Amino acid sequence: MIDQRRLTTEEKALQINLTSDIYGSFAEIGAGQEVAANFFKAGGSSGTIAFSHSAYDMKVSDSIYGKASRYVCEERLVTMLDTEYNSMYNNLEDRHENTKFFAFCNTVESLNYHKTNQGQGWVGIQFQLNPNTPPNKIVLHVKMHDQSNRAQQDALGILGVNLIHAAYFHTDGNLDYFLNSLVHRLPRDRMEIDMLRVDGPDFMHVDNRILALNLVKRGLTEATMFDQDGNVLQPATALYKKNILLMRGRFRPVTKVHIDMITAARNCYLAEEGVEKENVSEIFELTLKDLTADGMISDKDFIDRAELLGSLGYTVMISNYLKYYKVVQYLSEIAKGNKMGVILGIYNLHTLFDEKYYTNLPGGLLEAFGKGFGHNVKLYVYPARDVETGDLYEFENVRIPKHLNGLLQFMKDNNKIQGLKEFDPKLLHILSDDVLSKIKAQASMWEDDVPIQVANSIKKLELFGYEAETVTNTK
Repeated sequence: MIDQRRLTTEEKALQINLTSDIYGSFAEIGAGQEVAANFFKAGGSSGTIAFSHSAYDMKVSDSIYGKASRYVCEERLVTMLDTEYNSMYNNLEDRHENTKFFAFCNTVESLNYHKTNQGQGWVGIQFQLNPNTPPNKIVLHVKMHDQSNRAQQDALGILGVNLIHAAYFHTDGNLDYFLNSLVHRLPRDRMEIDMLRVDGPDFMHVDNRILALNLVKRGLTEATMFDQDGNVLQPATALYKKNILLMRGRFRPVTKVHIDMITAARNCYLAEEGVEKENVSEIFELTLKDLTADGMISDKDFIDRAELLGSLGYTVMISNYLKYYKVVQYLSEIAKGNKMGVILGIYNLHTLFDEKYYTNLPGGLLEAFGKGFGHNVKLYVYPARDVETGDLYEFENVRIPKHLNGLLQFMKDNNKIQGLKEFDPKLLHILSDDVLSKIKAQASMWEDDVPIQVANSIKKLELFGYEAETVTNTK
């Protein structure tokens, strides 16, 4: 038996071409012209390809798919998939009983002549795994890192063949095998997949949040996002022209302190010039480090936290970034001139001003602050109870090394940092670890430390080791 992981791109295309019941069409806009070409070059394509076309001109594209304000976006790709699949399927009724139809589409912006842009695009397939059944969809977003237009087109050609081959031969429930197949011969320094979504009757068992987590866990991207309903988002699209308010944490579970933190910060953030409520995206971020226990990442633990944050209506971001300046730098590049607020507890500020935290940088702490906080970024510092005295510990009394006081003053003077004043001191005793211990021990009163929606979700879904009481009828 052939090891599918070792097939070349040409061999994958040929295997599909020689599978008599797989039949479909190709529509490629922009730079994505190479996928169909790989199937033609492999031979035997007459039994596989219904048609292939490229609506490269915007007016031609509009005439086929309708007028668009943006051409390289998820909405355009989905329109293309639906249009191409339905057109082919409806015109070939005589093949319905013995054909597995597919439509492969992409809309891509590759590196321009002056190399002033980031090559990126949307790629997808709408397909049947069995004849006469409703189709499935796989949609993904890629960022291309090759330094020539030709190399980026070649990478897209490989990805397209990988996607179609994986859709038909590696969607049997083995997530690792599917992802391996998808990026075969495409190292991360060539192509990054920062959004992947599957849906359809053959993917009812798949949680797209787990897919999102695995993109980051496997190093296919540094960060990915999903909304309160579990829908996977592409970060640059979801945050397009948005001001960002970010809170990092473990949220295991999310407590009333977390809600007080974001409420206090939101009030200050909305007072900033140019920040309007309707143009703010609030993001709760989890790093892989905070999802790791005993060297392993627990998918269930991750989903538990995602469920709770979703119940409160928040967008969740998963990242590989351990250090604040890296995630701020990543999001600032997406924000492109819009403002960004970062919420952190006062003890996290100690870490931020700890020079040992930046030994990986030639410029140390100053380089990190320039990269992460030299943008249009402001820090909002939430107080705590002093771990030694139990007294209130606020930003005005923050304890950092004396030789860094000048840097802190510079940040104050330039509106880069602010202590939060509107907080509830009665909540400062709440610690997530304590709440978690109470839940696992089946202790009472933990419900008082979390929002009511969170308490209800923990009980209903039996999260974090909570066990519902068993009622025994006795006669």
